[in-house]
Amino acid sequence: MAVKQIEYNGLKYELSYEISGQNSGQNILILHGWGANKELMKRAFSRYFDDYNCVYLDLPGFGLSSHLEVALNSRDYANIVSKFSSMLGFEFDAIMGHSFGGKVATLLEPKNLILLSSAGIIHKKRLSVRFKIAIFKLLKRFGFSRFWRFFATKDVNNMSKIMYETLKSVVDEDFSSIFANLNSNSLIFWGISDDATPLSSGKKIASLIKNSKFYPLEGDHFFFLNNAKFISQTISKELK
Repeated sequence: MAVKQIEYNGLKYELSYEISGQNSGQNILILHGWGANKELMKRAFSRYFDDYNCVYLDLPGFGLSSHLEVALNSRDYANIVSKFSSMLGFEFDAIMGHSFGGKVATLLEPKNLILLSSAGIIHKKRLSVRFKIAIFKLLKRFGFSRFWRFFATKDVNNMSKIMYETLKSVVDEDFSSIFANLNSNSLIFWGISDDATPLSSGKKIASLIKNSKFYPLEGDHFFFLNNAKFISQTISKELK
């Protein structure tokens, strides 16, 4: 494991990363999803990608990278990762991202993009969720934002307020136009039983990205854990 310090918008971020397969000629950056870290991605793919030099990165606020001092959006994350890539001193032949990491990878506009059940397509929230958001916004106007945890889902009970603000920011980003204007060669892998980013999202992303191939696979949002061999072999074959 290694650490690089990045300065962005006047703040310093320590980014934890790991490189495997350093003798290979091609480079791939692998980004985890929200709430995860590089260890999950290593667990899936460390036995594969023999023909790639893999860089596993903890995004700011996750894993062993530094905590956030201010809330970020996906573009901020992409800018920070871009600075990290420049500091490493080599270009990536491909960038792969799962869920939220897929949005960050997309914004980096790599020559070859690999998406694993990527976020970026907005689905209408349930009425109960929309009601809680409306009440929270009203209370915030009157200075009662300290009650934010009451309005958060159970999944964020242990999350800091800054991370919760970051989550709210990135969850509501619609990437439809970004996908539609993307020029990257794209391979899109998706869990058929994914209920976090449903299969319909994957199909829509595949229809929006001009040069893309879509691979629905058995599994849920973390389908890649049981399909890493097929995914890595397909990437190696398609990107030769």
